[in-house]
Amino acid sequence: MSEQSCFHCGLIIAKNEEVNFDEKRFCCNGCRTVYEIFSLHDLTSYYDFEKSPGATPQDIQGKYDFLENETILSKVLEFQEGNTAIVSLNIPHIHCSSCIWILENLNKIQSGISISQVNFPEKKVRITFNSNLVSLKTIVYLLSSIGYEPYISLENYETGKNNVDRSLTYRLGVAFFCFGNIMLLSFPEYFEIKEFWLDNYKPFFRALIFMLSLPSFLYAASGYYVSAYKSIKAGMLNIDIPIALGIIVMFIRSTFDIAMNYGPGFFDSLTGLVFFMLLGKMFQIKTYSFLSFERDFKSYFPIAVTRINPNASEESVPVYDIIKGDRLIIRNQELIPVDGILMSEKAEIDYSFVTGEAVPITKKSGDKVFAGGKQIGKVIEMEVLHSVSQSYLTQLWSNEIFQKNVQQKHKTITDAISRYFTPILLLIALAGFGYWIFIDANTAFNVFTAVLIVACPCALALTAPFTFGNILRILGKQKLYLKNALVIEQLAKVDTIVFDKTGTITTNKKATINYEGSVISAENHILIKNVLRASNHPLSRMLYDFLPENRKIKTDDFQEITGKGIQATVDNKVICIGSSEFVGAPVPERSETEKTSLHIKIDSVYYGRFVFQNQYRDGLEELFLSLSKKYQIKVLSGDNDGERANLEAILPQNTELIFNQKPEQKLEFIRSLQERGQNVMMVGDGLNDAGALAQSNVGISISENVNVFSPACDAILDAAEFSRLDYFLKLSHKSILIIKMSFGLSLLYNIVGLSFAVTGNLLPLIAAIIMPLSTITIVSFVTLMSNYFSNSNLDDCN
Repeated sequence: MSEQSCFHCGLIIAKNEEVNFDEKRFCCNGCRTVYEIFSLHDLTSYYDFEKSPGATPQDIQGKYDFLENETILSKVLEFQEGNTAIVSLNIPHIHCSSCIWILENLNKIQSGISISQVNFPEKKVRITFNSNLVSLKTIVYLLSSIGYEPYISLENYETGKNNVDRSLTYRLGVAFFCFGNIMLLSFPEYFEIKEFWLDNYKPFFRALIFMLSLPSFLYAASGYYVSAYKSIKAGMLNIDIPIALGIIVMFIRSTFDIAMNYGPGFFDSLTGLVFFMLLGKMFQIKTYSFLSFERDFKSYFPIAVTRINPNASEESVPVYDIIKGDRLIIRNQELIPVDGILMSEKAEIDYSFVTGEAVPITKKSGDKVFAGGKQIGKVIEMEVLHSVSQSYLTQLWSNEIFQKNVQQKHKTITDAISRYFTPILLLIALAGFGYWIFIDANTAFNVFTAVLIVACPCALALTAPFTFGNILRILGKQKLYLKNALVIEQLAKVDTIVFDKTGTITTNKKATINYEGSVISAENHILIKNVLRASNHPLSRMLYDFLPENRKIKTDDFQEITGKGIQATVDNKVICIGSSEFVGAPVPERSETEKTSLHIKIDSVYYGRFVFQNQYRDGLEELFLSLSKKYQIKVLSGDNDGERANLEAILPQNTELIFNQKPEQKLEFIRSLQERGQNVMMVGDGLNDAGALAQSNVGISISENVNVFSPACDAILDAAEFSRLDYFLKLSHKSILIIKMSFGLSLLYNIVGLSFAVTGNLLPLIAAIIMPLSTITIVSFVTLMSNYFSNSNLDDCN
């Protein structure tokens, strides 16, 4: 009777321990229970992705009782506000698509879990749950019961340190030791020296070479065998299969040669092959980790926040300059960049940026507020508990809740090539072996092994991510900060660009402001200034800076209605600031309405308006002229058409100008363009146009060093670099060209390498050295070309 394997975990079932359930065999009651859990919740599709993908659940009763301790729980949880909590757990057993599928469907097994997202490379799952319905301890036991016990180390949470996996370094060290010593012991064989002692001890040295090869063959190269085995089990063919096959063939052939006294075999080539392949893998991993470091630490826009100095003055500073104990001002719609304690009496915080739930939470003085919340209403003050975490802000910005549903074309190309690459490679290797075996057995084995090694698609697979990573780094240094690499592809597809007017093509750093109306008393000026202090609208910020400094007064009530204006209560007086329609201003002559204005009404008395003479950004005329040659240009504005004449004078003739647009109308306008098949890029300030930014194919938020942007935006552009928008679009097109050139170079390398390998002119060891060199070549090529194009485009655009 043949051995039976467990339907769930794949382990061989021991005699007399078989457990039968639902016409399936299991190795223990634990695996049967997991299958039963999946069946009860209609999740048996788990077994469709891969045969026997699960792990045997362990008995961990009492192991995680410490998670009932509130002090410990606060260290483990990433976020906890009201009944919403978020935790990131390290799951070592994540290894395949089945794991991802079941872990992202935890909400179907356990009520109270709303979202679970898997980070496959880091083997982590981020779970958002209702702490009133389910505890973290329950979730941990659930994960353990289905074979995904998390690794929780309180020491890591207290010190902030992560365990580093050094297994590849150890394997590389073992491979180098074996390779170096075998090369030394093989020297007499290379030169065929005839000497009494060497001839007599040749069997001993060959046996020693064989023994030294075992750690390299069994340990250093074990990752290739495991990967190949899992790939075959899943019914797929990955690139590790031919590599593992080549190593095994070389080992068997070399062992046979030594056993039959035909020669020393190919153990020097074998250990050299393993060493250089691991070296190439180490280089590739270091390349990825370098890009990840650049992405987390440098590529997030240095948004600013207002800090209160000891002398009570306010200054705008980058978030990474904030330290524990600082006092911050957070205005309406501003992001809270750090954890802190609320010092103001009351605040409304929207945590949709973190949780996706847009229900504001009321906080009172002394309560803790978490980074990632958005302040709604009157200005608040808070004291900083921890310095800012750039990587955490990046994680919030890249939250899957706000991702747009688009496909990664180049990833698909890479996957398709890899899918067909392995079977074609095996056929070429077998054909070469079949041809040479009748001519020369040694050459046949060399050909078979060299073909499997030299034609590695590692460089091919690295092309797209490294190109995009390098472009991300270059753009980040030039103050265009992209959410992810996918945005570069989308930028290259854009054919229509829609600009918001106020705060986007106009600057709030420079403007001429005049007052028209009844005299406003000094006391009312103070009230207006304090109301404007809480707003982040470009016109509000300009008027706030324009009015003289005055004492700070507590705002009792504050409401900012998007696209209309502000209503607030200060010193029992109701102040309305906004459009004429919003404040109920008397309508003057037509010519008088055609101005960008903020109207003022205090306690039902209309006073007048502040009129803004817009200052357009430097280089706007040249930018639009350049863009109009390749793109359709449109300008949307929530203001009236008082600026039409000025805009028509400086913009190209075919520029479409649309005024009096409410936020929902801007969104509909973008959607109508997309329905006509256009790829639209929206450029706005992230306030009144958040919906349009979300709807567009690419949404770019312009920042004037203010801590406001929409999670829906795909990129943040420093306002000082606005005139170079055409350059950034050109560079995105060049990045696609670099990828195509790199694909061509990598394929050319494989064709040339294969032509030498099948003709018997390439030894396996040389092939193993060439393989990491091809990766280095691609990385160097991509780096040089992206830097070349960025510099040449700079010259073109300046």
